Amino acid sequence: MQLETSYLGTVEYKQEDIIVFQGGLPGFPEETEFILLPFNEQPPFFILQSVRTKEIGFVCINPFLFWPDYEVELADSVVRQLRAESEQDVAIFVLLTIQQPFSETTANLRAPIAIHAKKRFAKQLMLDGERYSLKAPIHMAAKGGR
Repeated sequence: MQLETSYLGTVEYKQEDIIVFQGGLPGFPEETEFILLPFNEQPPFFILQSVRTKEIGFVCINPFLFWPDYEVELADSVVRQLRAESEQDVAIFVLLTIQQPFSETTANLRAPIAIHAKKRFAKQLMLDGERYSLKAPIHMAAKGGR
């Protein structure tokens, strides 16, 4: 199948590539199906692209590459919702807010995306407390900033 995207143009994908967010993402309840695409084949950046709407795509990263001590504790209800056997079945990503210049780009560490890598179910989590920032500068990550 082919999909038109804002960031990457036309991409090929398979039905089994689709990640299902039951109930959609916060602010986008109708957007329940996404695919995760490498951004210009340059890890660690990815695009979480809506299958339904070309214009909806979020740049995201594996936060553990930038903040090695980042922690996400999954509630049992989330593990069940993702149909995971354990937390090890789940990959975590965080959404970026791209800024110009790129060095001003921030990551939302307070609302990570949990994805069951095999079963393709996902959920955006809302972490409690003030431990993590909604706008953590990624250039500060190497310096231990949150």
